[in-house]
Amino acid sequence: MKNKRLIYKSISVLMLTGMSFGAVSCNDSNLEDVKNTGTFDTDNYFKNEEQSFSGLIAVYDMLRKYSGGFENEVTFFNAASDDFYSGGGSSTDGAGIQGFSNYTINAVIMPPSYWKDYYQGIAKANLLLERIPNADMDDQKRKRFIAEAKVLRSLYYFELVRIFGNIPMILKPIQFNDDYYNIKQEDPKVIYNQIETDILASINDLPVSIPSGNKAETGRITQGSARAILGKIYLYDKKNALAAEQLQMVNGIPGQANQYGYQLVQNFADLWKVSNKFTTESILEVMHTNTGNSVWDFWGQGKDEGNSINVMLGIISYGRNTNIPNNDAPSIYSGWGFNPVTDDLFNFMQNDPRLDATIFNAKKLKAENKIVYSPGYKDSGYFLNKYLPRTSDVTTGGGNAELNFQQNYIAIRLADTYLMEAEALGGSGARAQVLLDAVRSRVGLSSIPATLQAVKDERRRELAGEGHRWFDLVRWGDAPAKLATRGFKSGKNEVLPIPFNELTNTALKQNPGY
Repeated sequence: MKNKRLIYKSISVLMLTGMSFGAVSCNDSNLEDVKNTGTFDTDNYFKNEEQSFSGLIAVYDMLRKYSGGFENEVTFFNAASDDFYSGGGSSTDGAGIQGFSNYTINAVIMPPSYWKDYYQGIAKANLLLERIPNADMDDQKRKRFIAEAKVLRSLYYFELVRIFGNIPMILKPIQFNDDYYNIKQEDPKVIYNQIETDILASINDLPVSIPSGNKAETGRITQGSARAILGKIYLYDKKNALAAEQLQMVNGIPGQANQYGYQLVQNFADLWKVSNKFTTESILEVMHTNTGNSVWDFWGQGKDEGNSINVMLGIISYGRNTNIPNNDAPSIYSGWGFNPVTDDLFNFMQNDPRLDATIFNAKKLKAENKIVYSPGYKDSGYFLNKYLPRTSDVTTGGGNAELNFQQNYIAIRLADTYLMEAEALGGSGARAQVLLDAVRSRVGLSSIPATLQAVKDERRRELAGEGHRWFDLVRWGDAPAKLATRGFKSGKNEVLPIPFNELTNTALKQNPGY
């Protein structure tokens, strides 16, 4: 007989009603300024607008999985693509990322946080959605909070389904006396239909956009970001016509400002300036700040805080040679050496105006005796420049310097949605052509005929290192050919193994091949 008292599984534990929320002030604040108030009895919470907003912020908090905390999604999925190696200090530096990079990953070394963190976000959304109807608050704000929670829950389910494929779908809080052992996985089509329906039903209750300079609202879901998320989900669900429809509303006339205020920034390199947050190109952005004074204390416990991309990509033991007159090498904070760029990507981007903003050529600077550094595992001499930590960006406040870099992560930006729409259109036709041209002309490249391959190539150059390439290859069906030398096996590695501890004493079934 299964011991149902063993509740050390994330679906059961995280979806019980007692959870931790962040309390925030609505005045002169934004979603960055979150303080953890600890665990409390939710039966006595969600009584008013302030408490409901605190609960909503807790739902937003799981966006940090893209770029922060233990095993951020960007560096992890970069490592398994053809554009980057795992890197790090050695071949054993991070079993999960090493195993994914060479496709020896299994259920034991699969980082559990991808399963746990997104289900934690879903649990928080479910609790808010259950309790907020009875809160004492303005009805219009109530509808907006509900819409935001549903879009975020849909986004977290999307991440789970494209990472694991076969997952449970839970739309209400699980009580202590529920039969959580028998929660079963749903057909991915059921998941997709649910989250698409939820976003569609939510759009009209969201603001069209957030006014520029409105700090209290910055980073919240709008009609534009919801449509972008929905268009992306449709694309992965192979509903290309619906994807193109939603993305066209987001994109408007390519190269011009649209109804949601989105517009490509003039200078591609400006996207990676730490101070350049929430540009007109940003559609969904994950905020990072040093005001939280993040520390290591809770890492690996589902409460990870802080930007971890920067320190992971930082070059090991990096230093500038001060004996070289007029040394123009940048001052970079020494990090952990993950995600060195492959020669394949470096060669692919030759003569592209985005090369220098994307790839830092340490090999050249070292040969010129301008810098020194310690080669890490799979060192190529090339590093992802978009997120390299500069010493000028090191926090002067409290907490651990490694966890308090302030560079935001743009999860969805306009150039991305241009190219997704062009892909949904099959890479052909007048509309696809102007979308492709807009991305290229921004960096001074001339027009080339629109084809599906041209769109794929443009995504690789434009979005290099932003965490999209592996998912693109899988979506296109190109992963078996492109990643064969890494060990990718068709019919298995399109999804990842469900972490071992999630399977024990549950009805969940492991993905095929693991």
